Amino acid sequence: QLHLVESGGGLVQPGGSLRLSCTASGFGSDYYAIGWFRQAPGKEREGVSCISSRGAVTNYADSVKGRFTISRDNAKNTVYLQMISLKSEDTAVYYCAAGGYAYCSGYVPRDINSWGQGTQVIVSS
Repeated sequence: QLHLVESGGGLVQPGGSLRLSCTASGFGSDYYAIGWFRQAPGKEREGVSCISSRGAVTNYADSVKGRFTISRDNAKNTVYLQMISLKSEDTAVYYCAAGGYAYCSGYVPRDINSWGQGTQVIVSS
């Protein structure tokens, strides 16, 4: 299992941008796919995006395609989620998660075994 720590959340106006970071520690963090999830108040946690271990493959939920970009820097053990054109419905706690495989299953990691503690994103004027 990896230890994951998210950062970069905050309050932003509609149409604004934020970049979230997920820093991993633990052996072999660059061996595994990592994904972003979010949970809005009163709603279930949902997958947002996933990136393969080497960063060659990225996938997105339809709700964020064209607005969010996932990337990773394995030298820094960090996965990023660049979010632009933010909407009020993007308001949620954002979590990163790591799976046990190098590739994603759609836009979520396979066999998730590690979660971060979450970072709050609020999109409001």
